[in-house]
Amino acid sequence: MSKLTQAQIEHLAEHLETAELEAYEVTKITDDYPEMSYQDAFDIQWEIRRRKEARGTKIVGMKMGLTSWAKMAQMGVEHPCYGFLADYFSVPDGGDIKFDELIHPKIEAELAFVTKQELKGPGCHIGDVLRATDFVLPAVEVIDSRYQDFKFDLKSVIADNSSSSRFITGGRMAEASELDLKTLGVVMEVNGEVVQTGAGAAVLGHPAASVAMLANMLAERGEVIPAGSFIMIGAITAAVPVQKGDSFVVHYQGLGSLSGRVV
Repeated sequence: MSKLTQAQIEHLAEHLETAELEAYEVTKITDDYPEMSYQDAFDIQWEIRRRKEARGTKIVGMKMGLTSWAKMAQMGVEHPCYGFLADYFSVPDGGDIKFDELIHPKIEAELAFVTKQELKGPGCHIGDVLRATDFVLPAVEVIDSRYQDFKFDLKSVIADNSSSSRFITGGRMAEASELDLKTLGVVMEVNGEVVQTGAGAAVLGHPAASVAMLANMLAERGEVIPAGSFIMIGAITAAVPVQKGDSFVVHYQGLGSLSGRVV
């Protein structure tokens, strides 16, 4: 149930989006609105999306967040969440991530699913996702919470578009049937040093489970995952902070690698 007024939702959407666009920290919004509900949190996120689209920004995909047990433990939250990906979030493989446009960025190794059929909840499951998947490819997400010290609760992070900021994709695409998605390994290097390793099963036991969960969560708002959608499944590894001057490479078993620099 909604506990906030439409005016409060619009105010908080403007507050959080301005912090994202101007790259400054704010305190988590549940400090000032402890009564807010999960519905309110998603309403704020969708209002941020509406604001961007009204200015001509294109929404190019969706992302799941907090989908690995490591990530939930790292951030002190108990349930996954989702967010949207805007066109200006995209950085080319090998490209530059501009540190001054962000607050305290961290990188995560992920996979992305591209669909060829609509996915609709409730009741969407792994089999539905695999049947509807056109191909899978590597992705790196740069998350950047707008909250002070990267500390938040689940309602606050949902409202903040699940810390979305930038992403890189590329490498080699493959059909899901060609891959053992549960054991698919990733190795993350920052400045030539291995900092994280992981495998696909870290994401809710199976990467496709993340996409199914997204379809089921979207169904609560009467939304679906259309054919042709790009969906990032959430972090296979814990998130790693990066600073200006850092370079990184993530290697994906059977799918090549992605790289970037922080400038």
